[in-house]
Amino acid sequence: MPTPTPPRAWQRMLSGRRLDLLDPSPLDIEIEDIARGLARVARWNGQTSGDHAFSVAEHSVVVEQIFAQLYPKAPAAARMTALLHDAAEYVIGDMISPFKAALGYDYRAFEQRLDEAVNRRFGLPEKTPARLKKQIKRCDVICAWFEAVQIAGFTEEEADQFFIRPPKGIDVVIDPKSVVNAEALFMARFETLSAGI
Repeated sequence: MPTPTPPRAWQRMLSGRRLDLLDPSPLDIEIEDIARGLARVARWNGQTSGDHAFSVAEHSVVVEQIFAQLYPKAPAAARMTALLHDAAEYVIGDMISPFKAALGYDYRAFEQRLDEAVNRRFGLPEKTPARLKKQIKRCDVICAWFEAVQIAGFTEEEADQFFIRPPKGIDVVIDPKSVVNAEALFMARFETLSAGI
């Protein structure tokens, strides 16, 4: 009896790369693919106000901006790590936290392998140091507070229950952009940070 062919575990990118999702190689990761994918992934599963979804690409740029304000002495590599903190979502999408929790450890391990490959591709530490990871997570949750209040229908009181209220002096306007503009915004920020590393 013939051995069954294993299911395809790679995705073809517009760059022509084939990214093996089970064993991702940094050689198969291109920033243009990340920018394009993240610009097309909607935060909040698209349940936001406005003409455009708020993309993960835009979210990533805002998180990096908040990070720069809260940690102004952080090196460019740390800021790049903040920008790329959700890069794996260009392949796997943006699953809301409750769903990630329901999927459990296997999903987190899968996501971690993609994150590590992205970090290696761009010359960052394979595993984000715990302190930096915690700082980025803080900025991520502050950004989520702004998103919740400005475009996802939360009151400030509701947002306070699930996210971190921004410290004084941190003010962000969430302005969902078209896919093309979100992709360009992400690429421009990546190029600026790359020049500083």
